[in-house]
Amino acid sequence: MSAELSRNINIKEPRWDQGTFMGRAQHFFMVTDPRTVLLSSESLDEARVIVENYRAGIVKPGLTEDELWKAKYVYDSAFHPDTGEKMFVIGRMSAQVPMNMSITGCMLTFYRTTPAVVFWQWVNQSFNAVVNYTNRSGDAPMTVNQLGVAYVSATTGAVVTALGLKSLAARLPPIASRFVPFAAVAAANCINIPFMRQRELKYGIPVTDENGNRLGESANAAKQAIIQVVVSRIGMAVPAMAIPPVIMNALEKRAFMKRFPLLNAPVQVGLVGLCLVFATPLCCALFPQKSSMSVSGLEADLQERIRKASPETTKVYFNKGL
Repeated sequence: MSAELSRNINIKEPRWDQGTFMGRAQHFFMVTDPRTVLLSSESLDEARVIVENYRAGIVKPGLTEDELWKAKYVYDSAFHPDTGEKMFVIGRMSAQVPMNMSITGCMLTFYRTTPAVVFWQWVNQSFNAVVNYTNRSGDAPMTVNQLGVAYVSATTGAVVTALGLKSLAARLPPIASRFVPFAAVAAANCINIPFMRQRELKYGIPVTDENGNRLGESANAAKQAIIQVVVSRIGMAVPAMAIPPVIMNALEKRAFMKRFPLLNAPVQVGLVGLCLVFATPLCCALFPQKSSMSVSGLEADLQERIRKASPETTKVYFNKGL
């Protein structure tokens, strides 16, 4: 049976063409599938064994191509692409929908008082810090001290930004004040992600040629990667934080919502979840996971090293993170 499965399937790359938006969207619908969060450690390890064995030329008897791809996507959902380490469960992209729908729903529901804004922004930015660290690019470790400084800087900056925007909202119409959480999240992402990935900006991330041969580390590549991730994260927040406020503003005027005000939070969470199911993979797909840039865009010393070691290389590739 094992002879029936080709040994030439390239599972190092996604199943679908990453040169197109639709191909990337199909890929990320699999990677962000929240059902994989529920898989046991045994299931994850089994998928890892199947993938690593296949890469080594060992095929499990009776394994089909669909089973191989399923194992590959389970593996990708739980293990870091650069380090190979099993990622912290709530930091995985597959946990984005259930975690974000709960946190974002509460942020949109409890936005009227300063303590509520501080608490839910802190919860949100703490979660984002975990996600940003878990999905960082590169394989260089961060010390506990570096991680602590990054976390405090990121969460403090984000919460202060949210409070500043809330004070401005006091002079806005009620419907406009509902969008304050989105503005705060968008601004906070611009602070949180660079802080949590500041080591990459300082020391660079690994860049390779088209065959995966490591050529060095580039801070310029890290800048491009982080900008792309910030844009994607803000894009993820747009539907979930812009559409529910409009719907809830209309629903709260209805008699049944006035009679049952406790429905506010669960309805809001449900609306956010519906938006995130589609926004998360589609916004991850805005840019290829394996990003690229011209050699001429790298640091001068790295350009020189690449030209000496691999003169035919004109473009480098790197994992942008998520």
